[in-house]
Amino acid sequence: MLTIGELASYAGVTVRAVRHYHAKGLLPEPERDHSGYRRYDAGAVIELIKIRALAEAGVPLMRVRELLGADETEFTVAIAEIDRRLRAEIRERQQRRERIARLTAGEGLVLPSEVIEFLDRLRSLGIDERIVRFERDGWIPLAAQSPERIPEWIARKHRQLDDPRLIDFYRTLSRALDLSDHDPELTALADSMAGYITELADELGEDHLDDTDIEPPFAELLDTLAFDTVPAARRLIELLRKRGWTGWTKLGRVVAQDRPPGTGP
Repeated sequence: MLTIGELASYAGVTVRAVRHYHAKGLLPEPERDHSGYRRYDAGAVIELIKIRALAEAGVPLMRVRELLGADETEFTVAIAEIDRRLRAEIRERQQRRERIARLTAGEGLVLPSEVIEFLDRLRSLGIDERIVRFERDGWIPLAAQSPERIPEWIARKHRQLDDPRLIDFYRTLSRALDLSDHDPELTALADSMAGYITELADELGEDHLDDTDIEPPFAELLDTLAFDTVPAARRLIELLRKRGWTGWTKLGRVVAQDRPPGTGP
């Protein structure tokens, strides 16, 4: 026969927990022996372990009492239902964690779900997180000014992202993040980016490069945001201009009279 301390030790709980289960009517409280102590048998250990296991699984103590008195079939059905509920709670908690992470990143608070899904796709493709933040910051004012256009623009971005060349474009831009404004490697990156832009325009038309209808003053604001976020972007714009392309948010060909001297027709 076991003392309450021994019972608690064998079942992996505290003496206080045993007394709590007594008070809740979950564990029968034996009579005291001639020495004034309560003594427990092996059956009490098994019952206490069951109570502990159910309680740790999140089963309310009132439901624990019902399960302890259930037959094998009822117990199996009840456990399956508890497992289903716990799985649902885990999914809900995971979704909450994702929402909290987005709020921490400043995304879920100010961006529609379509944009967040696009940013998550960039992350899943291994795009540099700095580029993702750059994209995010550009979408925030766009979503505020033209929320009704977001689904259309995002669908277009997803179609563009199906082209592996755009992923290479993002990765090329990522390399520029670690370069100073005057690093000679920027010239090679500008060549690569200009080649992609020209190839895309020749294949799909220049409208494919920019069909967002953003007013020039607002585009300039977004460009300034880009330059503040990615200082090398300003230098890249200068280099791209010499290669026939101008703009950042609104990309287009440089007209002949605006082309810098000595850069060809």
